[in-house]
Amino acid sequence: MKMHHTEDAPKAAGFYSQAVSADGWLFTAGQLGLDPATGKLAPGGFEPQARQALANLRAILRDAGGDFDRVVKTTVYLADLGDFGRLNQIYAAALGDHRPARTTVQVAALPLGAAIEIDMVARL
Repeated sequence: MKMHHTEDAPKAAGFYSQAVSADGWLFTAGQLGLDPATGKLAPGGFEPQARQALANLRAILRDAGGDFDRVVKTTVYLADLGDFGRLNQIYAAALGDHRPARTTVQVAALPLGAAIEIDMVARL
């Protein structure tokens, strides 16, 4: 098992790793739309936060030797399921033709009052 860390994504805010790989699989921690430079949520609400969360995940995947085309499963946590349509547009733009399995759920709250959190599982 190997722990992964890149400065191109926000530092872990607790006792966990940005990602862990084992036996050719990479498991990311959930990523909010935090700007790695400031440690604050991307301003402007859902869409900028969603784009930043995906950028953070891409940075983690690339640091581990992968990219979105290696993702097999994504879990998306939304503060408001009403953002589902906008999520699909942003997600499709980021992942292109690649279509991993995905679960999307609405949650009661996310850390820091975030609008979205995403985690991924990839085959390296």
